[in-house]
Amino acid sequence: MYNSIPPISGDQLIALLKLDGWASGRKTRHGISLTKYLEAEKRTLVTFVPSDNKPLPTGTLHDILGMKQTRVGSSGLIDLLNKFGIP
Repeated sequence: MYNSIPPISGDQLIALLKLDGWASGRKTRHGISLTKYLEAEKRTLVTFVPSDNKPLPTGTLHDILGMKQTRVGSSGLIDLLNKFGIP
């Protein structure tokens, strides 16, 4: 499962999530918060992505893609990469 995702940097993930409808939030020295409103659930998802040009550690990437943060999942990230390419 972990091997199916190509290495991706925080900056690339931020760009992909923005293309997927996520809005930029507060910026810090180490990253940026992103938000997305889910109309069907009447709730806003919030995640924090480290802003860096280095590939994200596998565990960090999977946490960000998980149900508690973005709900994108591994297959969703692959879909975004196929749709938009690597920014």
